[in-house]
Amino acid sequence: MQINSETAETSAPAPTSQSGERKSSLLLVFIGLMLAMFLSSLSQTVLSAAMPTMVGELNGVDHMLWIMTAFMLSSTIMMPIYGKMGDLIGRKSLLIAAILVFMVGSVIGALAGDMTMMIAARVVQGIGGGGLMILSQAIIADVVPARERGRYMGIMGAVFAVSSVAGPLLGGWLTEGVGWRWTFWINIPVGLLALGAAVFLLHLPKHRSVRPKIDGWGMALLAFATTCLVLVGSWGGKDFAWDSITILGLIAATVISAVIFVLVERRVAEPIMPLHLFKDRNFNLTTGAGLLTGIAMFGAIGYLPTYLQMTFGADATQAGLLMIPMMGALLITSVATGSLVSRYGRYKWMPIVGAAIIAVGLALLSTITPDMPIWQFCLYLAVLGMGLGTSMQILVLIVQNSFPNSEVGTATASNNYFRQIGGSLGGAVVGSLFTTRLADELTRRFAGMGGASGSADINSLTPDGIKHLPDAIHQQIVEGYNEALAPLFLYMVPLAILAFVLLLFVKEKPLATTIERDIMPDSVAEGQLLITSSQKTV
Repeated sequence: MQINSETAETSAPAPTSQSGERKSSLLLVFIGLMLAMFLSSLSQTVLSAAMPTMVGELNGVDHMLWIMTAFMLSSTIMMPIYGKMGDLIGRKSLLIAAILVFMVGSVIGALAGDMTMMIAARVVQGIGGGGLMILSQAIIADVVPARERGRYMGIMGAVFAVSSVAGPLLGGWLTEGVGWRWTFWINIPVGLLALGAAVFLLHLPKHRSVRPKIDGWGMALLAFATTCLVLVGSWGGKDFAWDSITILGLIAATVISAVIFVLVERRVAEPIMPLHLFKDRNFNLTTGAGLLTGIAMFGAIGYLPTYLQMTFGADATQAGLLMIPMMGALLITSVATGSLVSRYGRYKWMPIVGAAIIAVGLALLSTITPDMPIWQFCLYLAVLGMGLGTSMQILVLIVQNSFPNSEVGTATASNNYFRQIGGSLGGAVVGSLFTTRLADELTRRFAGMGGASGSADINSLTPDGIKHLPDAIHQQIVEGYNEALAPLFLYMVPLAILAFVLLLFVKEKPLATTIERDIMPDSVAEGQLLITSSQKTV
């Protein structure tokens, strides 16, 4: 039986008669998505306070940056895959699979006996984590039109802020109590809650029962190019000289595989990253700004808890508490800007102002010193958080508003992919520069103390261990950490300024008030939640 658009709209329940039911269904969906996002974002922050102790016990301070980079790399590679497959086969089953994979990675991390196993665990976690964020954002686009989506995206940004506060606090509390391994075990009960919500609360429209055409070559080439690019950022200037055969070879491999990827995407039926996305002005501008913001955000956030423990003498829990001003400001501004978008429909000014505030926050952080008053440090963090909260989720909304629902997963994933590339490069490059500068600083300082460096092996330094060192050595380590990290924040200011300039050219298109979606007879027959073409949601 063939159903045309008129029949579909006539058959669909009247929004006014079932508004309460639809609002209830949407609330349940949103709760499930927030749990999934919380699981992913918590894994990126809970280790920050535990990292100094963890890498010290595993004797791997020189590989510390890979704890962050491994997760970022694998999750980045998986984002376009989840986005495209979600558009082709539906998102619920993929979300369930992503949660399960993430939980497996958490178990491996909890049992890790050395840095190799720990890095492998983070890779597995990233394979699952890449889907949690993308699928959650895309599912919201499945059921809420762009005009109303602002408030939901704002709350999702708040979930990131809450987990960013809870993560370091929880990580610090667990590290000082039962041990850092519980920063991985804690993901199991949270994961079970997210899994239950995905199985029982998510009731989404069915996709067409057709066999998807998988872009295998595109996936492989994208993974290879991404890996080579992140390795350049991780190894360059640290493990290998920038002009070494290894680094130059990785750069060449990145460029060649990227060119081949573009050629492949022009020919396949269902490209993982359709090239026509890049014909959209707003997609290019917001994606570029997101990449630059990702470099600054992850480069700045990743090593602040370690800095606080090593220089301010804060314990793991205190380091988490000191991050609250930043995340509190991010939470407030994210929710406020999302509500303003839904109410007034205007959004262009928000990411522009956000980029400017990020630049100011980074400049302020470049002036931090170990003897700075705590309130002043917290104020600088709050400024950075305010900028991030004003821009992050709005950039995603602009992208989603530029493409039809049939491509919203692919567009969202592609935009987030480049932001994560920025995050991966930011974390890797800042981590590489930080560890290299730290080693050089400590070597130089200890050399002037007549061989005192033998009392402090850089690869085995922990916050507690530093406290028991002689005062002279302790002071040199504190000053070394400050000199190694603080100037790096100033290096990132031009990135935020460039993002500001790009966003000035965004075209403010009216936010869609409907969701266009093809009607499928079996979905209508089963009475599933379905929003037809030119039909408004509640």
